[in-house]
Amino acid sequence: MSVIEQRYVLLKEQKRRKAHTRLDTFYPDEGHLRRELYQPHTEFFSAGTRYRERCIMAANRVGKSEGVGGYETTLHLTGLYPHWWDGRRFNHAISAWAAGDTSQTVRDIAQYKLLGRPGEEGTGLIPADCIAGVKKKAGGVPDAVESVLVKHTSGGISRLTFKSYDQKRKSFQGVEQHVIWLDEECPDDIYGECLIRTMTTDGLVMLTFTPLMGLTEVVLRYMPSGELPQGEQKDRFLVNATWDDAPHLTEKDKQELFDATPPHLRGARTKGIPHLGAGAIYPVAEEDIKITPFEIPDWWPRAYALDVGWNRTAAIWGAWDRESDVVYLYSEYYRGAAEPPIHTMAIQGRGDWMPGVIDPASRGRGQRDGLQLYDDYCGLGLNLTISENALEAGIYQVWTRLSTGKLKVFDGLLNWFREYRLYRRDEKGKVVAENDHLMDCTRYLLLSGLDVAEQVPAPEDPDEWRNRVHYHHEGRSRVGGY
Repeated sequence: MSVIEQRYVLLKEQKRRKAHTRLDTFYPDEGHLRRELYQPHTEFFSAGTRYRERCIMAANRVGKSEGVGGYETTLHLTGLYPHWWDGRRFNHAISAWAAGDTSQTVRDIAQYKLLGRPGEEGTGLIPADCIAGVKKKAGGVPDAVESVLVKHTSGGISRLTFKSYDQKRKSFQGVEQHVIWLDEECPDDIYGECLIRTMTTDGLVMLTFTPLMGLTEVVLRYMPSGELPQGEQKDRFLVNATWDDAPHLTEKDKQELFDATPPHLRGARTKGIPHLGAGAIYPVAEEDIKITPFEIPDWWPRAYALDVGWNRTAAIWGAWDRESDVVYLYSEYYRGAAEPPIHTMAIQGRGDWMPGVIDPASRGRGQRDGLQLYDDYCGLGLNLTISENALEAGIYQVWTRLSTGKLKVFDGLLNWFREYRLYRRDEKGKVVAENDHLMDCTRYLLLSGLDVAEQVPAPEDPDEWRNRVHYHHEGRSRVGGY
């Protein structure tokens, strides 16, 4: 054999080995695709030790199918956990399902990611020397696989079965499973069956999808605010991943994908935000209202709005630039299950001189109870005025300012943006009164808060006032002011 032929054989073998060990190429310690740059992905893995149910609600092309669902499923099937792995481990062979929308999409996505191209099994995430057997599906979609036997490091044999949602709920009944990977959103009844299948094994249910269908029952199981339907426990884990969490995507890739996406789906496809369609109350892009925090001048009037309740007490602080007529939301408070004195201390910490407005009859309380709470908070030292609470008029005020650039929000107000994304009307046009505490506060602030807003009080010491002015011009004051 000539030198050229030998080199060709070696290169061919090297390519074959590399193709058959794709698993080792994920999440390296160093390089431009190093593990630390994929924070949502590794958070998802780590949470497996604490939560049976996990979801990554993500943008397109961020690696949720291959780099999260497929990768973790492979580790559990084989036992080949990397040195850095701090998630759930199985020290024995397992039974697992991988499921998707239809038999064809399962073949083209989950099966392809795990096994490789048809006839080239072993070129996917599951290493070739770990595959002990492949059973093809009889009839139906060509080249579709029904199940795979996988060698586990314990010496046992794991079994992976491919399923699809179009097979309906009954096909998900049966024997217990240790791991179920649901790639793309599934019907709620199928999700319920998967929970039952993993109950006796203390198994894992992993959900990886882009939320293109809006606020479905499954999405609402993983509300970003953490407020679950009454009677359910907070035992699920959600992580969101956007294009900013995918270093493998170039700016050119992002722009091409963005241009090819219909405007109403851009939030879902680029940020993993549930698509609300016509139900969104404020269909204004976050990029148009979100700004970097800056020093607020002392002469801009300020006020806050308060929404009280045992499950959640919330407040929003705003500053009004009268010259440009722009209102800036610059701080928030968001806490549940605490007594009024605790809330009062937190509110006064933003400026005990500042006036606020409150809706005493919100959260379903009677007017009498609401007035009593108003009296309680005033007695604790808050300077409060009862807000006007005309729902549609308030929504119109907020919408008008948002759409004309007259309302801006500091990008650190994470709870405000979470509520903003989900604030919607139902199919009858009624505002859905869930996870809307800061949205209510925003209405109160614009309806009544600007009428009572005041400037930062001038200090008694003239030197202190001169220092404030000096700090302002030098750009050294605290962000958000006093």
